[in-house]
Amino acid sequence: MNTQPAAQEFELTDADFNRLRQLVREHTGIALSEAKRELVYGRLARRLRRLKLTSFAEYCDLVENRPAEELQEFTNAITTNLTSFFRESYHFEHLAADVFPQLERERARTKRIRIWSAACSTGEEPYSIAMVVREALAHLRDWDIKVLATDIDSKVVATAAEGVYGSDRLKGVSPERVRRWFPQAAGRPDSCAATAELKALITFRQLNLVEAWPMKGPFDVIFCRNVVIYFDKDTQRRLFDRMAELQDPGGWLFIGHSENLLNLTSRYKLVGRTIYRKVE
Repeated sequence: MNTQPAAQEFELTDADFNRLRQLVREHTGIALSEAKRELVYGRLARRLRRLKLTSFAEYCDLVENRPAEELQEFTNAITTNLTSFFRESYHFEHLAADVFPQLERERARTKRIRIWSAACSTGEEPYSIAMVVREALAHLRDWDIKVLATDIDSKVVATAAEGVYGSDRLKGVSPERVRRWFPQAAGRPDSCAATAELKALITFRQLNLVEAWPMKGPFDVIFCRNVVIYFDKDTQRRLFDRMAELQDPGGWLFIGHSENLLNLTSRYKLVGRTIYRKVE
């Protein structure tokens, strides 16, 4: 059966859609439901036009047979990048009030803190973390504190690394923080740029969560928010097990407001609102 509306430019047959769903699952771990058909069409139709292809079948052939040429563009087109500064603000409040004071006591000997922002999108999350680090731990000037920020989408990682945002993107950030950490970008009156002090904390890298990870840890804090909802349960279990391997007992894991670890892993315990710690 073909459910393609007649008015659309390209034909997306059920066979084409199922091939695309399989490619997405294979390369990103994302499980696309039938409800995502329109989203897939809208995002990939742009690629068909740019590549001067006439059908989704041709596009599937391209991704399957010449993945080195198109796989990253395909991945970038499909993945969703919805984010904002201090999204789910209670996480950052907990970071400042509870997590960092404990880490300051527990890491007094090594003076080392490592934080991972997985699925960092355009960078609002890691920059929010970095602001809290600079404010809550400003007195620890000789400490080695780093934030790793990763995302599967190479284009949003490049945007994040640049650290320049339209002023409207910072409307939810206090004026004091904007003045301190995101002054006006040079020559761009409607944009704000992250300070060098803020950017120095963060390393941005492209990373596919379902592939091999080069980092060894341990991470004191992991933010993996609003991403596993796109994975099936088996992929979620593997992901959280791999994250647990990168944390010492007591390490913190922050997940999204609509997510939980119920029936996924016994390696973390709930200690707050979508906030977990790795068990002994």
